Amino acid sequence: MSALVLASKSVTRSKLLRNAGLDFTAQPARVDEESIKIGMHAEGAKPIEAAQALADLKAARISPNWPDAFVVGADQILECDGVWFDKPESISAAQGQLASLSGRTHHLHTAAAVAKDGTVIWRDSAHATLTMRTLDDAAIASYLASAGDTVLESVGAYQLEGLGVQLFAAVQGDFFSILGLPLLPLLNFLRGHGVVPA
Repeated sequence: MSALVLASKSVTRSKLLRNAGLDFTAQPARVDEESIKIGMHAEGAKPIEAAQALADLKAARISPNWPDAFVVGADQILECDGVWFDKPESISAAQGQLASLSGRTHHLHTAAAVAKDGTVIWRDSAHATLTMRTLDDAAIASYLASAGDTVLESVGAYQLEGLGVQLFAAVQGDFFSILGLPLLPLLNFLRGHGVVPA
């Protein structure tokens, strides 16, 4: 059975694969995501195009280190009224992001890629639409105090699988993709290549 590698440092993506029973190695790709996103945004690229480009790059960059292995790359961009959001760098930044998203609808664009021997051989993408409740400063502060530094691990400063679900009025989209990985299409691909038992 071919080896599986996750080109990501995401705790959530690793947990999704591990919970699905996959045996894999995590080796984060060193990619200047911010510069690529800024450049593509300035060029008028769509969020999903940037997410897919980053997913491809991560998988292709790690792949040569693992001959014959299937290397998974993924990326996610949150977009709200034309503004792209990144993971907050501090609790203060997280508070600002949540205030910006409060009472508004935003979109999550998630992309994944699989590379083998340096070439991307599979891609998938998904879109989700999320509407956040109107939150006052006290509600945001309370959430951040309870959730802690885990909010720094996700775009938008929330984790839907935990306390973050309390922030929302409506969510439309695939749950796994919202968490950062289109897991079911990925499993189908890996199953078809013998990486996951049929």
